[in-house]
Amino acid sequence: MSKPAYSKKKTAFGAVFAVLGLALILLLPAPTLARERSQNEPVENVESVIVKAASVGHAEVLVREVGGRVTHKLGIIKAVAANVTAKQRAELEAMKGGIRIHANHTATLDGKPTKGGNGQVVETYYPTHLGADQLHIAGIYGTGVTIAVLDSGAFGSGSGGLKLNISGSNRVLAHYDPVTDYLLEGKSMPEDEFGHGSHVTSVAVSSRQTETGTFNGMAPDADLVVVQAFGATGSSTYADVIRGIDWVVTNKDTYGIRVLNCSFSAEPQSYYWDDPLNQAVMEAWRSGIVVVASAGNRGPSAMTIGVPGNVPYIVTVGAMTDNYTPADAADDFLATFSSAGPTVEGFVKPEMVAPGGHVKAVMKDTARIALDHPEFHDGGYYMNLSGTSQATAFVTGIVALMLQQSPQLTPDEVKYRLMDTARVAVDPSTGGLAYGVFQQGAGLVNAYDAAHSLATGTANRGLDIDADLAGTLRFKGPANAYQEEDGRYVYYVTDGNGNLLGDGFLWSDGFLWSDGFLWSDGFLWSDGFLWSDGFLWSDGFLWSDGFLWSDGFLWSDGFLWSDLTTEALFTESWIPQE
Repeated sequence: MSKPAYSKKKTAFGAVFAVLGLALILLLPAPTLARERSQNEPVENVESVIVKAASVGHAEVLVREVGGRVTHKLGIIKAVAANVTAKQRAELEAMKGGIRIHANHTATLDGKPTKGGNGQVVETYYPTHLGADQLHIAGIYGTGVTIAVLDSGAFGSGSGGLKLNISGSNRVLAHYDPVTDYLLEGKSMPEDEFGHGSHVTSVAVSSRQTETGTFNGMAPDADLVVVQAFGATGSSTYADVIRGIDWVVTNKDTYGIRVLNCSFSAEPQSYYWDDPLNQAVMEAWRSGIVVVASAGNRGPSAMTIGVPGNVPYIVTVGAMTDNYTPADAADDFLATFSSAGPTVEGFVKPEMVAPGGHVKAVMKDTARIALDHPEFHDGGYYMNLSGTSQATAFVTGIVALMLQQSPQLTPDEVKYRLMDTARVAVDPSTGGLAYGVFQQGAGLVNAYDAAHSLATGTANRGLDIDADLAGTLRFKGPANAYQEEDGRYVYYVTDGNGNLLGDGFLWSDGFLWSDGFLWSDGFLWSDGFLWSDGFLWSDGFLWSDGFLWSDGFLWSDGFLWSDLTTEALFTESWIPQE
């Protein structure tokens, strides 16, 4: 399939989604191959480049054909790093067959970025990539909007850009520890021993500013409430997380909390409405808080959306990657680890995608993740991490920008505008979707268009969160499947009348594919579907894992939520970089 390109619709998804994969591939060690450059060639004429082709082997052959020297095999992106002369590079660029040549500027001998080791502010690119930089220029920084980050804490040093806003004032309104049920106000934050919470908070709100005037974070002036439910190992329990959410809802008016970031995930144990953590998240949404949650890092298989991302009401975010070329959106792609829908109940998830590969953000070098993976920390303030956790934080920051611009928006209206302005990834060779709706949702989020949108629709039409929480009504999403002659199942989406929505989903009229359909009391998956031969996505990707949907989906008797203090949750702490 030719490289996808994001449609010019609305905001410009200008890239092909990414699979968040093995961090800093430029820095991964690889066997040094035999020198093939002429020994008479001056060393000063040699430059390091990355050559992408149909496969690693093909790229290696091409480099050798022109006399270059391969230095790294980069299997994750089907490329090699190589030393070539200007003449050899020109010969490579003249070749046909989808060859891509990129300068290898950031590789260093010690495996660390060229900037940041002395505490300098580095360019993270993401605000520009998603259009937030233009909002910053216009004075939209998330000012007056409070974000609650439920995670492992936040790096307390003001120099990290988390504690202080753009004017240098303390932006941390409260620090709540649901494990001990302890609240700090106006005091120094306890350190984030694990590091995950600092990283996602940095993505959302870091006020660090580069010499050129760009910010590291999406909403650098937003206020912050830190809910430290996860410990030094990145784990927590349902009870602690639910208590954290309960505190956020109870105190939302006191601190002006409008957004809740949930960059964690657990494997579903029951239908979404029967899960107590999901019920807490639904209560937060109903109270007027925009809940943004990660899709999970169990992709690319079907039906891998985690808890609480499987809640149909909230905003669930998958991940793409810039392919280590932030200035070139044409080679972006969907992260392989990004979890895909549909949910067990037939809802389309995720709603959208955001950057999640090798994301550079603040983390102290003594945090557990940094100590476990020192090769991805620059020795100063910055760490590279991959995951839908990071993608979630980007959307959280964008929501804060939207709410500064339009503070009257409800969560359903925010969700609608985010989806309405996202940029879908398309295959330029066919004009169709590059990735199925169950992979990319409505497409790549765009901050500028979302903040300036005047769309008046609302998401979640047809759903009734009050009845859902009361247990009087249950809902089913529009996802269906049919079996091909070869035995494979194809997912598709229909409207309320059973009509197929074009290309997998409808771009207008309230996003019918995100609406719910009322289930009859005690609805069962009647005859069951045996999906043993895998799933065929609309773009031809094959899902090899099978799922058996029998009556009651193995959950007919319900999951026994007997002890919430032992039901484990984990932050998405480490994913190989892509």
